Amino acid sequence: MSQQKQGILFAAGAYLMWGLIPLYWKQVQNVSSLEILAGRVIWSFVFTALFVLLIKQRKELMADIRSLWGRQAQFWSLFIASLVISVNWGVYIWAVNNEHLLQASLGYYINPLISVLFGLIIFKEKLSGATIVAVIIAAIGVAYQAILGGTIPWVSLTLALSFSIYGVLKKKIPLDATRGLAIETLFILPIAIIGYIYLMQTTDIAFLHVDMKTNLLLIGSGIITALPLVLFAKGAQKIPLYLLGFVQFLSPTMSLVIGIFVYKEPFTMTELFTFSCIWLAVLIFSAGKFIEVRKRKLI
Repeated sequence: MSQQKQGILFAAGAYLMWGLIPLYWKQVQNVSSLEILAGRVIWSFVFTALFVLLIKQRKELMADIRSLWGRQAQFWSLFIASLVISVNWGVYIWAVNNEHLLQASLGYYINPLISVLFGLIIFKEKLSGATIVAVIIAAIGVAYQAILGGTIPWVSLTLALSFSIYGVLKKKIPLDATRGLAIETLFILPIAIIGYIYLMQTTDIAFLHVDMKTNLLLIGSGIITALPLVLFAKGAQKIPLYLLGFVQFLSPTMSLVIGIFVYKEPFTMTELFTFSCIWLAVLIFSAGKFIEVRKRKLI
């Protein structure tokens, strides 16, 4: 099998897992979003650290930490990135378990368009005509829902902005995906533990207090966090970015279908117009990227 086919399979596997993950979170709908988030951080660190030890990369992990400490800008960038991705995780869990899966799906459709805007503003990257048109159409869709629909899609915007900021912060930090995740979760591990202790003192926590199924699902949240990230990293190394861009829309599409047909979330004319704008923007954006790549190959 060619490197490119392997890369597509790895990337598709990651996005398939991310697309199906709402089904997992729904199984712990009786648990508070804050407890799920704290547990996700703790168990992600546990399983990622164990995996690093299993593949005998403890020395490499320690070398990464020392290297980061020697580059304070990168160290604090990764620390902030770990906080931002925690916000992303928390909002997504809350959205799934509070009947806002369609908004979450919309957020991940918008995400690549927000990322190119960040590229323009922060990295002074040039935008193609197709990308500019795509961003304008997406903005019209979001504005329509905010003004005529009467609701600001704050879940969508928070998810799109947080994941884009996370990408910007990590852009110049060369870290192996598995070891990088171990370090990121290590950064927020103390916060997660303190949060869990606070929840234990103020509310009735679910872990070890409901049933074995709930316990196993909360522990398993660490695995379903780490595994797709490892698959994604392997895929990203083997295929060009434009192919990765096409594959990434698999996840929000699956979440959209699950939200409408499995959990029967309302899909009114307002949502239809907003999503139609986003789909058109995504189509123009993807087609523009594909044409750019073809032109480069012909030069």
